[in-house]
Amino acid sequence: MKKYIISAVIIFISLLAVFTAVIYNFESKNSEVDLGSFAVSVNEIEQLILQGDSETALLKTDGLKTALAEYEAQKNNNIYFWFFLGISVLIIAVFAYIWFSVLRPFEKLSRFAERIAGGDLDIPLNYERTNYFGKFTWAFDSMRREIIKARTCEKEAIENNKTVIASLSHDIKTPIASIRAYTEGLEAGLDTTPEKRQKYLSVIMSKCDDVARLTDDMFLHSLSDLDKLKMNPEVFELCGFVKENINIYPDTDIECNYDEIMVNADKNRLSQIIGNIVSNASKYAKTKIDVRITRDTENVSIHFRDYGEGIPDEDMPFIFGKFYRGKNCGGEQGSGLGLFIVKYVMEQSGGSVSLKNCDKGLEVTITLPVHKK
Repeated sequence: MKKYIISAVIIFISLLAVFTAVIYNFESKNSEVDLGSFAVSVNEIEQLILQGDSETALLKTDGLKTALAEYEAQKNNNIYFWFFLGISVLIIAVFAYIWFSVLRPFEKLSRFAERIAGGDLDIPLNYERTNYFGKFTWAFDSMRREIIKARTCEKEAIENNKTVIASLSHDIKTPIASIRAYTEGLEAGLDTTPEKRQKYLSVIMSKCDDVARLTDDMFLHSLSDLDKLKMNPEVFELCGFVKENINIYPDTDIECNYDEIMVNADKNRLSQIIGNIVSNASKYAKTKIDVRITRDTENVSIHFRDYGEGIPDEDMPFIFGKFYRGKNCGGEQGSGLGLFIVKYVMEQSGGSVSLKNCDKGLEVTITLPVHKK
């Protein structure tokens, strides 16, 4: 683009030079003055005055005036040079203004659009108020930022989708493990009484319902843009609920010295939390698990205490991160999502979760606000 501007300036100045030269030559031919004759005429007038012939000198003076006027006209022909120079400067200034105010910003905008089309979104386009494309510049840069934002959101959505699918897959393992355990108990003939048999069957059916619900969650999530699991809180009595969920696990003891503690939470998600914590303790600590419920005026806490090796101090700041697994997990299989799920569900329920290494073992505490009537 720049070479076309330079070529146009050269052409315009060349045409101006030709035009000025033609006019100058025409004027010069019509106003040629013989300076030698002019000097002779002046000397002749001087001699006539000395000789006292004033009338003849006066006539010669009139002719001299005419010659003088012609000479001045010839001198004024220099104005064409200044005319040419001034118009040339004006032409250069006009084309420079067009280049810097219109063409160069447009060329910059074109290059920017080509880079955006090529996928380079990191280069900003500065907004210049002095050019006529300021609004277009702002619009293009806004488009670039929106594309970056859209790609970032898309990346986060994909990551969240993977997290939810992995979380649901992890949650399915807990009821399946219970189904297998009670099925093996039935196969081994541990249901020695009709009551035990009925209990085993009830647990198996309950866990099958849990699996069905989790697979429904996975299916619904795959059909929507949801990036988080939905919570369905309801008011219920906590101690009986916790006992019901804890009693299905072997080597667990529960202590609750309260007649009634009402909370407002999602029962299904809280059941998943209890299952995750107890399953993790059984898998990694391989000891008995003591469950204790405490409360104050505002909150109720459920403490899960095992007697294993605990969690290394260097892992504590990261233990709630998704897919993070402690260094002492050994060869146990896992996805690193258990405590991530626990923290998320507790935060959505208005509660919290904390970990504490004891003299021997680990204590996990989940806290919920007490529901006041």
